[in-house]
Amino acid sequence: MIKYVARRVLALVPVLFGVAFIVFTLLYITPGDPAKLALGQQATDEALQEFRDRNGLDDPFLVQFGRYISNAVFRGDIGRSYVTKRPVSSEIMDTFKVTLRLAVFSMAISIVLGIPFGIISAIKQYSIFDSITMVLALVGISMPVFWLGLLLILLFSVHLGWFPSSGMGSFAAMVLPSLSLSAQGVAIITRMTRSSMLEVVRQDYIRTARAKGQKESVVIWRHALPNALIPVVTVIGIHFGYLLGGAVLTESVFSIPGVGRLMVEAIKMRDYPIVQGGVLYIAIAYSLVNLLVDLVYGWIDPRIKAQYR
Repeated sequence: MIKYVARRVLALVPVLFGVAFIVFTLLYITPGDPAKLALGQQATDEALQEFRDRNGLDDPFLVQFGRYISNAVFRGDIGRSYVTKRPVSSEIMDTFKVTLRLAVFSMAISIVLGIPFGIISAIKQYSIFDSITMVLALVGISMPVFWLGLLLILLFSVHLGWFPSSGMGSFAAMVLPSLSLSAQGVAIITRMTRSSMLEVVRQDYIRTARAKGQKESVVIWRHALPNALIPVVTVIGIHFGYLLGGAVLTESVFSIPGVGRLMVEAIKMRDYPIVQGGVLYIAIAYSLVNLLVDLVYGWIDPRIKAQYR
């Protein structure tokens, strides 16, 4: 297991290098002068040139990219923001704490509601509960996140006054953005759990367990569910990686200072170091979540764990 984890971590190196090269190239060829955007249109030519010299913007592409990789690898320095002058790592970590709280809370709601709904829908296929659940899941997948967020603000903040409409300073402030962000997660997990459970409960070993006189609860929770969780865990991992990447619309609607909003503001201001660091952060987050998902596979299915050895 340790060797497997070590190999996966080492495999991140070429992935991150490739992501850094692609993002750096795209930003290099993007029209616009970062010096003018950072200093303003009224800045003098001397100030603009001094900014370009200080940040090495006039150097050739390979020199700039090599310097960026060298500083990142040997110094842990991925640059300073053109706008705030702070280290990029500090900017990302400050917003990452907020995004992580929102992602974990939203993912918990999605899992707690999605998996039970999916199991019950599969057990009671074609029942009224199943039909209503599938209709609500379809609505949850189709509903735009920003629209749902605005509706929640109008109902629970403006009319009822139960929850704050913005910020992340308290538990109450987390409720509305988490509900808005978890709607699609609940719908996706519900549909995937139902589909996977329906496939598993028709297998021969499930019939054998029932023929032996096992209780239905034992058949479902001990025999069917563990074998149905593999695709569900995959969906959960992908969705959690998306949430860690920053839910841009949700963070914008609820004025949450997270990674997604930071990236949007950096793109508007041509703050290249923030954009590059943010994309690297998202790549690392997705890679680590995928590694965690693979380890969970082994915990759920001993056959997969045996392959790690």
